[in-house]
Formats: sequence, structure tokens, C-alpha cells
Amino acid sequence: MSKTILRMKPIFQEKIWGGNRLNRVFGYTIPSDETGECWAISGHPGGDCTVENPEFAGETVGSLWKKQPELFGNLPGDIFPLLIKIIDAKDDLSIQVHPDDAYAGVHENGSLGKTECWYVLDCDEGATIIIGHNASTKEEMAQMIEENRWNELLRQVPIHKGDFFQIDPGCLHAIKGGTLILETQQSSDVTYRFYDYGRLQDGKPRQLHIAQSLDVTTVPFRADAPAQETWSQGDAKITRLVTCQYYTVCRAEINGTAEFNWNHPFVNVSVLSGEGTLDGIPVAKGDHLLITADYGAMTVKGNLEIMYSHL
Repeated sequence: MSKTILRMKPIFQEKIWGGNRLNRVFGYTIPSDETGECWAISGHPGGDCTVENPEFAGETVGSLWKKQPELFGNLPGDIFPLLIKIIDAKDDLSIQVHPDDAYAGVHENGSLGKTECWYVLDCDEGATIIIGHNASTKEEMAQMIEENRWNELLRQVPIHKGDFFQIDPGCLHAIKGGTLILETQQSSDVTYRFYDYGRLQDGKPRQLHIAQSLDVTTVPFRADAPAQETWSQGDAKITRLVTCQYYTVCRAEINGTAEFNWNHPFVNVSVLSGEGTLDGIPVAKGDHLLITADYGAMTVKGNLEIMYSHL
């Protein structure tokens, strides 16, 4: 099979909490100043990225997944398994929690659960996120919710550019305002909204899912930071940020030339800064590429920072 690099056309989603950083930072043409998400590499029905290569005109990640499974190593499943997003949180997102595959499969029409991770691309000074809670039992959690003791219940964590967080199913979490994040996640859009600060959208409060949230939240909270590892490869410094059941995510800084060996069913690549070439193909900040099955050796040249992920 020939070596193929698929170039993505991102999809943008407007959100009540979104802003315009996706335009300011990456130069994307966004639908409005309330644009919260760039779905950068996705085959999900809620936002299926068009492939820009002329030889695949009119195809999306989802259509190629079905029509040309050999591009993805003939992986099983109905849907491309990962989803890469850039999230611009101008305001706070709701406090939320995701189910695992088993719960989502039963309660959400066979959907995948949602394991995700966040790399902080940038944030305002003093920015924080919500990760986890302080309840020791489900009963205590239910009581704290009943009494609106949110400040006591929620764990607020200060963040800085370059921080990384793994968010497993059952972990209560929220991205807060002033934060730009690259998210790698299972291809699922199942979110249980736990608390939304009493906000109104079109004059009405947004739907909450308290019963499901209590069902799936892990109590007590366990703080497990993934073990990271850094190594050099040619003129590249590579840090493996996480390896879990669903994905491995790495960040690479290249200043010169580096060889990569992609022996995976696919690799997602996002260019976070700088510019260069992948096997002679020009890439620059804001580009997202899907490297197809068992690509093998690739030469990367330039001064650029990339994030890459695979199964």
C-alpha cells in the first residue's frame, strides 16, 4: 500500500462558552466570536472531517473508514476510534462527567464511553480547572449537591501552559475560562452535565443529568497522574504524555531533522507551532494530518512542535 498522509479540514462548533482564540491563535476562519471547539481530526457523525487530498475528493474520515478500511489497518468497529479537538474556553464549561464503555453501551444506544486527556496550549494568568471532588461517599456527594455546596465539593486546580491531564470516565471535571486546550479523546460525544452555575441559554437553564452523573462518578476521587517519559530522536525531543487503554499521546519538538517510524493502524498529527515538512510535504501551525496504516519511516524537518497520538 502506498504511503498516504491525509490532510484534514477542521470543523468548528459554536458554544455558549466559546471565544475567538481559534482565529487569533491559529488563523482559522471561525463562524463567530462564540466558537468553542475545533474538531481537528474526527470521523464522528457529530462532526466528520473532510479530507482535503485531491485523490480523496468528497471523502470524509468516516466515509474512508467504511469504504477503505485498509487505510486504517482494517481495524474493527463502526467509527474511527479517536477524536482530536482544540477547545477555546472563553468562559467556564459546565461541571461534567463521562461514562465508560460499559455504561454508555447500555444507556446511550451502544455509544463508546469517553476517556480523554488535555494538553494546555495556553491559559490566562491565574487560570484553573476542575478535576475531581472532595466527597467521601455518594451519599455525602448527593447531600452537598442538594445543599448547593459546590465550592466545598469541587477540586479546583491551578494550571499553566504545557500542563497535561488525563481524564478517565467517572472523573468530575470542567475546563474553566481563559484556557486553550488540545484534547485527545475516544470518539464519543456522551457528556453528563452535573452543574452549570445556573446559566441560561435562550432564556432557559441547560439540561442537567444529575442521576447519571451520580451513577458514573468515581467516589472517592483518585488523583493518578500518568507517568511521562522524555527522550531524544535525531533533532527531536519527544515526551510521551500518557499511554492508556485507548491511546498513546506524545509531544515532539523538532529543531532540524528527525526520523519517525509509524508502525500503527493510524497516527494523528497536529502542528502546534512552527513549520516544516513531513516527508517533503509542507506543514505549519494549525495543520492536522492523519498518517495511514503502517506508514513506516518518515523524515520530519523544520522548527516545529507537534502532538501525535495513536492506539
